[in-house]
Amino acid sequence: MKDPELLNTSDHDPDQESQNLHTDDILEKLDQFKKHQEQVLADLKGHFSPHTSENIKALRKIADNFDVDFNTQNIGTVKRVGDGVAYVSGLRGVMSNELVVFPDGTFGMAMDLHEHFVGCVILGSGEQIQAGDVVYETGRVVDVPVGMGLLGRVVNALGQPIDQLGPLETDARRPVEYPAMGFIDRSPVDQPLQTGIKAIDSIIPLGRGQRELIIGDRQTGKSAIAIDTIINQKGQDVYCIYVSIGQKMSTVAQIVETFKEYGALEYTTVVSASAEDSPSMIYLAPYAGCAMAEEFMYSGRNVLIVYDDLSKHAIAYRQLSLLLERPAGREAYPGDIFYLHSRLLERSARFSREKGGGSMTALPIVETQAGNIAAYIPTNLISITDGQIYLSAKLFAEGLQPAIDIGLSVSRIGGSAQNDAMRAVSSNLSLDIAQYLELSIFARFGTELDMETRQQLDRGERIRNVLTQPQYEPLPVAHQVAIIYTAINGYLDDVPVDKINEFEKQFLFFLNHFHAGLLAELTAGHWNEELEKDLKDSLQIFRDKLYESGFLQEPEELNI
Repeated sequence: MKDPELLNTSDHDPDQESQNLHTDDILEKLDQFKKHQEQVLADLKGHFSPHTSENIKALRKIADNFDVDFNTQNIGTVKRVGDGVAYVSGLRGVMSNELVVFPDGTFGMAMDLHEHFVGCVILGSGEQIQAGDVVYETGRVVDVPVGMGLLGRVVNALGQPIDQLGPLETDARRPVEYPAMGFIDRSPVDQPLQTGIKAIDSIIPLGRGQRELIIGDRQTGKSAIAIDTIINQKGQDVYCIYVSIGQKMSTVAQIVETFKEYGALEYTTVVSASAEDSPSMIYLAPYAGCAMAEEFMYSGRNVLIVYDDLSKHAIAYRQLSLLLERPAGREAYPGDIFYLHSRLLERSARFSREKGGGSMTALPIVETQAGNIAAYIPTNLISITDGQIYLSAKLFAEGLQPAIDIGLSVSRIGGSAQNDAMRAVSSNLSLDIAQYLELSIFARFGTELDMETRQQLDRGERIRNVLTQPQYEPLPVAHQVAIIYTAINGYLDDVPVDKINEFEKQFLFFLNHFHAGLLAELTAGHWNEELEKDLKDSLQIFRDKLYESGFLQEPEELNI
C-alpha cells in the first residue's frame, strides 16, 4: 500500500517556495515506507487462519453436492394475436414447424421465421391468448403418435383421441414432416390393390404404392369410392388411414359408423379436422395422417391412405398464408401451393425388398367446380399423381354408379397392377366401351343401323350395366373376372337389361356353391386355357338352368 504522507517529497504550498531535500532525507523516507508495508503484512498474517483453505474446500464440496439444477428455457412474448395467428418476439433458435406452448396450454407451430419475430399458427381456438403472454419453446417439431394402437380410433390432427375411448395405447411418435424416400430404395408398382369396384379394377387398376387422384364435382360419389376401397381391404393385409379434411362432424360420424358396420374400423384410423376446427388444424391433418401411414410402410406393411379432400386443404393453407402476410399469387394462393401437395404425395411409395417391401397407396380427392378439371389445384394434383378417376355429374344424374368417365380417367400404372386373370379378360374392355359411347351418339339421331352395329350397341349397353355397382358392395376379384368375362363374350346378349343384376347375383351364387375351386384359381390370379374352358362350361350349365327355370327365354318366344 502507498501512504501519501510518506511518499510526499515536497510539501507544496503555493504561498511558499519549494523546499529542497537532501539524499539522506529521501532514503530515510523510503525506509519509513518499507517499515510501514512490513507492518501491514504482519497484521494481515496475524489475522490469517491456517484452516482457511480447508474451509474453502469444504464450502466448495457442499456447493457441488447441493441438488440444484439451473434450467434455461427459450421463451418469447406475444406481440400480436388474431385469426389463429400469433406474432411472437424472442424464441431465438426456434426451429421451423416446432411446437410452442401458450400459457393456457394451447399448442402452436412456428411457421414463419423472421429476424425479429416468429409467426406462429395456433393449433386450437386460441381464445385465451393475449398480447403480452409468454410463449414457451418445446424443442421438438410437430409430431403425432403412430403404431398399431391407433387402429380403430378417431383422432384429431395432433393425434389426440376424440372418440371418447380413452388414451392411445402407443408410445411411438413420428414427425408430421418427413423427407420422401429416394428412388433408389423404391420398387416398381406391380402388385394390385383391389378396390372391389369393377369399373376401376378392370379399366383403371390401382397398384400398391400408387397415387391415384379421385376428381369430380361435389355430390358425385368421390368419397363413396374411397370408402368402398377401404371396406374391400378386409382380409387383404392392408391397413387404412382415412383423413377427413374440412368436413362436418356429422359426416365424419356417419363414415365411422359405416366402417364399424362393415368391420373396417378394426384396421382403419380416422384422422378428422372438421370444418369447425381452425385452418391450422386442417392444414396439419394430411401430414399427420401421412406420418401414421409411414410407420406401417417403414415397418414393411402395406397401407392405404385417403385424403378427403385436398381442395379444402389448399383453401386452409391459403388462409394461413394470407394471415401470415405472405405474398399472394394466382387465385390468392401462395407461391408454394404446388409444393404443399407434392411433398405430401411424394411420400407414397413401394419400398424395395431390402428396405422391407412396405408400401403406401394414396387416394387424394379433389373437388371441381362445374366439371372444370383445368382449374389451378386440380391441374396441380393431376400432374403430381399417377392417374385420375374422373367422376361425371352428368353420368351420376343418369343413374350410373359409380359415375366414372372412362374417357377422362386413366391409370399410368396400367396392366402392371393387375393379376393375369383380370388382365386377360379386361384387355379390350375400355375399347369396347369407347366404341359403344361413340356409336350411341349416332343412334340418338335415329340413324338406321345395320345388324352388326345394333348388336354392338346392345352388348355395350350390357357391359356398361355390368360395371354399375351399388355402394358398400365391393366384389372380390374372382367374381369380377367371372362377370366381366360373361359380358364381353356375349353371354348376356340374350339377357334383358332389367334382369342383368339378377343374372349376376344368381351366377355368382352358382359359382360359390358349385365351382369354388375355379374361384380360388381366379383369386390367385391364374389364367390359362383350361381355366377359361372351365369358366365357359360353368356358364353354359348355368344358362341351361336359367332356360329350364324360365328366367331366360328362346329368341322366338320374346315379346318384341
